[in-house]
Amino acid sequence: MGLWICCLCSRAADPLMLLLVLALGCNPSTAAAAASPSVPHVKASYSFGRTFLGLDKCNACIGTSICKKFFKEEIRFDTWLSSHLKLPPSSLLSYSGNYTDDAKSWRLVDITRLTSKYQHDRADKRICTSLLGTRSCSLERALRRTQRFQKWLRAKRLTPDLVQGLSSPLLRCPSQRLLDRIVRRYAEVPDAGSIYMDHLTDRDKLRLLYTLAVNSHPILLQIFPDVEGWPFPRYLGSCGRLLVSASTRPLRDFFGAAPEVAADLALQLLAVLRSMASNDLNYFFYFTHVDAGTFGVFSNGHLFIRDASTLGVIDKEEGSQLIDGQQEYRDVFSCLTADCQPALVSCDSIRDQHSLVMVCQDLLPKLLSGKFQPHVQESIDAFLQRCARGLGDDDGGAREAMAELAGILKPLRSCDSRFAYRYPDCRYSDKY
Repeated sequence: MGLWICCLCSRAADPLMLLLVLALGCNPSTAAAAASPSVPHVKASYSFGRTFLGLDKCNACIGTSICKKFFKEEIRFDTWLSSHLKLPPSSLLSYSGNYTDDAKSWRLVDITRLTSKYQHDRADKRICTSLLGTRSCSLERALRRTQRFQKWLRAKRLTPDLVQGLSSPLLRCPSQRLLDRIVRRYAEVPDAGSIYMDHLTDRDKLRLLYTLAVNSHPILLQIFPDVEGWPFPRYLGSCGRLLVSASTRPLRDFFGAAPEVAADLALQLLAVLRSMASNDLNYFFYFTHVDAGTFGVFSNGHLFIRDASTLGVIDKEEGSQLIDGQQEYRDVFSCLTADCQPALVSCDSIRDQHSLVMVCQDLLPKLLSGKFQPHVQESIDAFLQRCARGLGDDDGGAREAMAELAGILKPLRSCDSRFAYRYPDCRYSDKY
């Protein structure tokens, strides 16, 4: 981990540094880290770009809660470790970085955009052309003039009619209970613990509306936090149009994993699906799409939902409180993603097995195929083929199917230090 300290190659001119370079067989940057655990801070050779962060587009952005850490270099992109201290390309959707609270200990984080820069630029142009008839404009001034935002300004409480027509699956079938949770736990403002929006400034309301319109991923991380047991990475904050969360490796990195690792991840995946379908708060979560980047794995082997942007939520206590026709309402906020009119399924058509069938079709075959002894592999393959075709209309079908696959997989996983999230507990409990 010596490379996480940012050093200048000129340090190698120091005799001690030259000795370390020769002794360690590494570059001067690595030797500098070995010479001292607290290398003096070196000022970067560039000024941090507001355009790169998206601060020039605020308040059509996510927020500013973590900007200070960027400017104080307490969040560093991997490219900061290079001798040129360059910012990474702005065209990427996500970046790997390092985060610190004390300038001594660092941890990996993911730095992510709500959507690609191309899609952001396309949406910005759409705002200007549709609202003002120009190719460029002040996005905030344009959005403030819209009928939807004027309703937000007058509203004391976030109600279903204020989010009607937004493309996020989270808001396809909103209940008042869910919307109150969004306001009460919105992390880009000081926590007021209130369901009313009195503590939100006009700027805060625009940021919340913009985030919900583009990608609800950061909102889900905020309102269902990992510290309460929800299977999402921790939300650390936002700056402009970048959000920072705890780092995970995408599930695609584990498709070639050893059989016991694959079995462990598949069992965790089933556990996540169960918790999404049945939990103490009576929310039913379902995916509108899954791929190899939807789930991620922490360094301790724990599997989480890495990308929550395709998660829909149905309130089993209150149900949807949008009236007929409200779902189809369209304005510029409905078109801030690449697809202005996504084909979202009806809330009434979602069944317990919805997400399981998608996982059986797209993820579990890549994770489990060709890994096990022939008789075991045959059982797994037969199950996945049956599951991928659908499990019928029986609401108990998903639970029974997950129990069947779990029964096949449990004997295949091991209990050792590679699975730090459950080791050594697995030695003393049948739960693991």
